[in-house]
Amino acid sequence: MADPSSYRPKPGQIPDSPGVYRFRDEHRRVIYVGKAKSLRQRLANYFQDLVNLHPRTRTMVTTAASVEWTVVSTEVEALQLEYSWIKEYDPRFNVKYRDDKSYPYLAVTMNEEFPRVQVMRGHKKKGVRYFGPYGHAWAIRDTVDLLLRVFPVRTCSAGVFKNATRTGRPCLLGYIGKCSAPCVDRISPADHRELAEEFCDFMAGRTGTYLRRLEKQMMDAAEEMEYERAARLRDDIEALKKAMEKNAVVLADATDADLIAVAEDELEAAVQIFHVRGGRVRGQRGWVTDKVEEVTTAALVEHALQQLYGEETGDAVPKEVLVPALPDPVEPVQEWLTGRRGSNVSLRIPQRGDKKALMETVERNAQQALALHKTKRASDLTTRSRALEEIADALDLDSAPLRIECYDISHLQGDDVVASMVVFEDGLQRKSEYRRFQIKGFAGQDDVRSMHEVITRRFRRYLAEKERTGEWAEDGTENGPTGAETLTDGMLTGGTLTADGTEPTDGLEDADVLKDADVLKDADVLKDADGFKNEDGRPKKFAYPPQLVVVDGGRPQVAAAKRALDELGIDDIAVCGLAKRLEEVWLPEDDDPVVLPRSSEGLYLLQRVRDEAHRFAISYQRTKRAKRFRSGPLDDVPGLGETRKQTLIKHFGSVKKLRSATIEQIQEVPGIGRKTAETIAAALAQAAPAAPAVNTATGEIMDDREDEVPETTADASGEPVPAGAPDDRRGQET
Repeated sequence: MADPSSYRPKPGQIPDSPGVYRFRDEHRRVIYVGKAKSLRQRLANYFQDLVNLHPRTRTMVTTAASVEWTVVSTEVEALQLEYSWIKEYDPRFNVKYRDDKSYPYLAVTMNEEFPRVQVMRGHKKKGVRYFGPYGHAWAIRDTVDLLLRVFPVRTCSAGVFKNATRTGRPCLLGYIGKCSAPCVDRISPADHRELAEEFCDFMAGRTGTYLRRLEKQMMDAAEEMEYERAARLRDDIEALKKAMEKNAVVLADATDADLIAVAEDELEAAVQIFHVRGGRVRGQRGWVTDKVEEVTTAALVEHALQQLYGEETGDAVPKEVLVPALPDPVEPVQEWLTGRRGSNVSLRIPQRGDKKALMETVERNAQQALALHKTKRASDLTTRSRALEEIADALDLDSAPLRIECYDISHLQGDDVVASMVVFEDGLQRKSEYRRFQIKGFAGQDDVRSMHEVITRRFRRYLAEKERTGEWAEDGTENGPTGAETLTDGMLTGGTLTADGTEPTDGLEDADVLKDADVLKDADVLKDADGFKNEDGRPKKFAYPPQLVVVDGGRPQVAAAKRALDELGIDDIAVCGLAKRLEEVWLPEDDDPVVLPRSSEGLYLLQRVRDEAHRFAISYQRTKRAKRFRSGPLDDVPGLGETRKQTLIKHFGSVKKLRSATIEQIQEVPGIGRKTAETIAAALAQAAPAAPAVNTATGEIMDDREDEVPETTADASGEPVPAGAPDDRRGQET
């Protein structure tokens, strides 16, 4: 615990002007970001007697080891810089709202030649019109299904669209009149775009003009005795009215506004937002946050406004924002919102009438959200605490293992051997800190040796981070485990030391962790924890050690993990293994396993950790295997990139035809010169042709197929698999 007086700036050193300040801990990690109209007055509040500080503020200033500031010219600039730094550094003591779910939006891809209507989640993309958010995806689909009768805009994926264009036949929606079928040129690109713009106008609330126009067309058709056309227009009007009924009118005069309400107690706060467009509630969302700093309702509202509109521009920021309390001062926030929208934005508290009544509804939703969150969290906290205590008692640990890391090895008959590392903190997944490894220190199948390599590489990185940040003293005795003399220069490279002393590539693929579908379930996964920060406050890797290392396996795997830690001189991290067959817990020094009761919450938590590591490892192994199976003879041609490979296949139709082509014919492909054509011909001549495609269910030889690269066979279910590839139903995947 640091003494704030040890890093308190000298009198007169802090400027009396607007600015943004940052508190850093002893490892230079940014732990708090704030803004102030007067830096001198604001920072003086943090360096008073600790007894007078709020408990959370006291914890922050005693955790910090230094403070620094940046002077700006206006309070609006301070607001913008504060938001940027909170997004960049993710400080642990700042209020950070987290979505209680990933909200779906109705999106219209106006950035495409033929705009598409679809459901989208996650980050917003440039050139796409968004409507919502909605509480459920099915609500969007119900609305779209009604509107497609009147606005038959394309809804199919790119693959379906291309296939329809190739075959000249539209999909089912094109036949039943719910798609204008631009894929088969039933409508021109310009007319289809106009149709999409009309769809967007209707969704934006401009409904009255369009309905009146349809009613006039219906009356004209009836007068001209075109009764079938009049009946279709009548049904279109009914469909539009039915879609409008799903969003009741709550505010008159087609008001565009966002209503924000806050429900809070001493520890947590819940925020609810209603998005009103054209007088109708078009979307709703909610956030919950821990109050890790002393914060007022007005400050919570300001943080909510930053998160809600920090990356929005134009019409995404409404003309009117209604809040329960105004930020202090309100002028910079209102000026900032006006700048985001590009026109004046009214930020105020509703006093009477319909807006006041609707705000009360939003407040009730916020109170219910906070009550529901506290009920769930109380139950979860009790269960997780009991599970961690049971693990600590069973493994004879000094304290509950608040951070658990689990490792698993995956391969298919010894090929594509990979490993996974998953992290649980306080009994919950910390997916932003998952990592996966390629085993490159040796070839073949050896789970014990693989486990030793992975544990060595992970904790070698940990020791390297400690030495770089100064937590590890040069003599290897201060702030680090004993035996630091084993941390050789070779170990600090992050590579794997082989028998001949060489250092092959580490194999850690941090970027690949973002490709796993189960990992990317919400936007927060891209934010590293506050413990994973460099000296400049940005994320770093392998900075914190776990209290417990769990390996998927029995006694041999546990012994390998323990041996790796001993070789690095680490003796303060517990190791155990969970064997699948009998769910036994193995410890390094014990001859007999620890058997936890089947009803034990501790065993259930260990199983969850082990199963998550197994899932993560298998998903990576399957990705690598599929990538290897998709490779072909053109991959071995030096200097031939993906674009030119696709151009070659598109020109000739298949590798088979390309193999039989002459050098002069290959040269006809745009971008292929004489030398490259000779290299391609030589590579294809050396590569042995793949086996003919065979359907193993029927015995049919399909050697005349020319549209797949490389050639494939089919498994017993008829699903195509690469020729010569092991079938998952025949092999063993671990």
